[in-house]
Amino acid sequence: MKLLVLNRGSSSIKCWYHDFGNQPWPLEAPEPLWKQTLSLSSRDGLPTVLANILRQVPGSVDAVGHRVVHGGKFHESSLLTPEVRAEIQRQTEIAPLHASAGLAAVEAVDLAYGCGIPQIAVFDTAFHTTLPEEAYVYPGPHAWLADGIRRYGFHGISHRYSARRAGELLGPGKALRIITCHLGGGASLAAVKDGKCVDTTMGFTPLEGLMMGSRSGSVDPGILIYLLRHKGMNLEQLEDVLQRKSGLLGLSGVSADMREVLAAIEQGNERARLAFDVYVHRLVRETGSMLAVLGGVDAVVFTGGIGENCPPVREALARQLAFCGLHLDALRNASLEEDGDIATFDSRVRALVIRAQEEWEIARECGRVMRQIDPRKMD
Repeated sequence: MKLLVLNRGSSSIKCWYHDFGNQPWPLEAPEPLWKQTLSLSSRDGLPTVLANILRQVPGSVDAVGHRVVHGGKFHESSLLTPEVRAEIQRQTEIAPLHASAGLAAVEAVDLAYGCGIPQIAVFDTAFHTTLPEEAYVYPGPHAWLADGIRRYGFHGISHRYSARRAGELLGPGKALRIITCHLGGGASLAAVKDGKCVDTTMGFTPLEGLMMGSRSGSVDPGILIYLLRHKGMNLEQLEDVLQRKSGLLGLSGVSADMREVLAAIEQGNERARLAFDVYVHRLVRETGSMLAVLGGVDAVVFTGGIGENCPPVREALARQLAFCGLHLDALRNASLEEDGDIATFDSRVRALVIRAQEEWEIARECGRVMRQIDPRKMD
């Protein structure tokens, strides 16, 4: 089976291609035969630009898998039928940084390969459909539920992969309660118990929860009312501030990139220091809530650009979780270059750094869907 994966985030689309041949489905992520990343600095003409890139894929394509941020009423990966495409279109207001680019990627495949090729939507929200009612219902009017206003959770593809990979690394029965920390440009946590998500920090939109690169995360809703009523902001300006001018960028005035914020701290930039301290504080606070929901924790997993590559953030969180028996090996925390445990030998809680493999997780889901359609497609 020749599979193309399109993983689009808020600022880029990653293109991943592999030919699995007739071999049994591999247990670990293979090296792709072709990989490209397209910046989304401008979405003008994106379907045509992306279609031209897809024509460079070094081989034929049997199916295409897409990361789709919001699944709406769909609880598992699905073929991109007209009904599914229409549902994704309806979610554009909930995930504005992602949804339009995702639909553009679907259109690009139509342009590059024609409308006959199977396209599969792998939803970020699917992993969080196991949330109990008390975790996904907001404490507003009950009528909100009928309107679809509830907590959905996002980054589910990454959280699912990280939780499964943690189980592989630690062995059976060693990671029953996991807190997965997806820390990238966007950021969220998930509380995973026996392989199922029971709570997460993002909610109705990917704006809730942790402080992020340029997104605010959770703020007092009264602030929004104040800005609208007393500071003359309109809705478009308010959305721009919350989505694009807050977080690390808004507080530091330097960058949404943690690497550049840390470099500014080294130069004595106090706003950058404040941005880092607030980022860590919010991470600690939200991790504490996941810890309480789980009733304890066996492993904390770090993934995403910051989670994988920023030892100071990992060290700062572990320091505050020392009370529950988490202790990092300073040398391993500073130097680990592959998936592994950075906790000390006697730490009661394990600390894993796991390289994000969202494209591989999407590919696995596509394989599952294609097997359901035609078992002869794959061994």
